[in-house]
Amino acid sequence: MPSPRVQGTLFHSHLTHPRGDLLLPLNELRDAHPDLYRQHAEKYDGRPHGMIEPVPPLGCTWADVVFLSPVDPAPLFEALARSGRPVGGHRPATLDASRLDPDRCVIRLMRHGSDGHYPDPPDEHDYLPFTTAGLRAVGRVTQVALERLERLGPNDPWLPWVDVPHILHRGPIPIAWFTPPAP
Repeated sequence: MPSPRVQGTLFHSHLTHPRGDLLLPLNELRDAHPDLYRQHAEKYDGRPHGMIEPVPPLGCTWADVVFLSPVDPAPLFEALARSGRPVGGHRPATLDASRLDPDRCVIRLMRHGSDGHYPDPPDEHDYLPFTTAGLRAVGRVTQVALERLERLGPNDPWLPWVDVPHILHRGPIPIAWFTPPAP
């Protein structure tokens, strides 16, 4: 019996200049668009192990998934601006969660680590099933996340999503499923 469809809205902030018909995970982007792969893989230069981090509920690695957010990123970028960071007017594309197969998705809880910037390694309690109830439970930006971003120093890494839950989808997602950001 197939899993019930999940109700809610998901966000993706990197659809400003899409190529092709699919939003691809890093491992598929490497062959399809090597220049885009290099651009997106740069964030792992200081921690290459991040790309091969297992995602046990999906039977794949971090580089095999497309990342979506259960929260509108506007409050995160506003907090970054309050820290003095130059923040452009990036508006996210949205995706109706019911379009995704829940068996190809998982909610990954994120906890910023002891350095305050990079996430702690996950354990089995950091993965939740992709359900409507789960999505509702993680669908708000926490005060902790906003305060961390507001305190960023000039040399701290620019990682707004460190303590925001992620929706991980194994494999590509059709770009046509997204509603483009409003101008």
